[in-house]
Amino acid sequence: MNYSTLVEEYRGGVLENIHFGVICGVDETGKVILSAGSEEHITFLRSAAKPFQAIPVAKQKIDEKFGLTSREAALFAASHRGETYHMEGLESILKKTGISEEELLTCPTYPLNEEPKFACLREGVAKRRLFHNCSGKHLGFLALSKEMGYPTDSYYDVNHPAQQSALEAFAYLAEYPKDEIRLGVDGCGFPVFAVPLVHIAKAYLKLACPDLIPDAETREAVVKITGWMTANPDIIASHNFVCTSLLTDPNIVAKGGAMGVYGFGLKKERISFALKVLDGSELVWPLVIASILEQINYENKDTIERLRALVPSEIKNDNHLVVGEKRTVFRLEKR
Repeated sequence: MNYSTLVEEYRGGVLENIHFGVICGVDETGKVILSAGSEEHITFLRSAAKPFQAIPVAKQKIDEKFGLTSREAALFAASHRGETYHMEGLESILKKTGISEEELLTCPTYPLNEEPKFACLREGVAKRRLFHNCSGKHLGFLALSKEMGYPTDSYYDVNHPAQQSALEAFAYLAEYPKDEIRLGVDGCGFPVFAVPLVHIAKAYLKLACPDLIPDAETREAVVKITGWMTANPDIIASHNFVCTSLLTDPNIVAKGGAMGVYGFGLKKERISFALKVLDGSELVWPLVIASILEQINYENKDTIERLRALVPSEIKNDNHLVVGEKRTVFRLEKR
């Protein structure tokens, strides 16, 4: 396997951990221009697929038909953390669409963020399907199924027409044959796609530069979805998380997925990147993405500073003493 060392962690001057991975950057023609490791590495998108999975929902104007706000619709592409503002939007979607929470496949759980989770435990609030970080995506597919007259009891099955529409939309934007996309089952029960990393980068290029999408209906849907995301960065993740930090920059469209996969596109520069941390770590995303932006001389330094603030290079122990450091050690190879 052709991969690169992305981040090294030192404690007391001794190398303690290494994060290997692959990175691929493409220009507006889809040509690989920058890389670290093999761009052909087969990668599951996990939740990085959510903007593409929302395309059939946006195509059918589910937001307009049910009177959803931009913040509510953004939950269709979100990996929410269970904050109050997330739950208010999700509850509103249930009310406006007439969907019952029991219709969701998502496993009952507690919010991912510690503050709302501990609030539930203190107040004796039971686990809920709506607390699951993928519940917004599921609500989108349920609303779409109700609107189109599709079965709602199998909305998560790979052969369901809504799922097939999402798969076709992703294949189209990724420039990859639908029948060659490898399929698995995601944590929430949805089908999950795996393609060579370069095709994830190509798909994210279309999110940042929708003018590159020939089909007008798909292009309109992508403009709508990315509009939801950039207008509501806190909805897509939450405060102190990389997706929200990146989406705060109006020039960037970005979304991460479990097990270390990330995709982002730059509108003005008309380039995009996809990356995979091979040990599945999400903790080093801000370091890796900040280094990518620095290496291409990205002009918005505030974005880089926000990323650096999320994961400082210093390693501190429980007593807040500096005991080591994290170093990004990769250099993007020009192609």
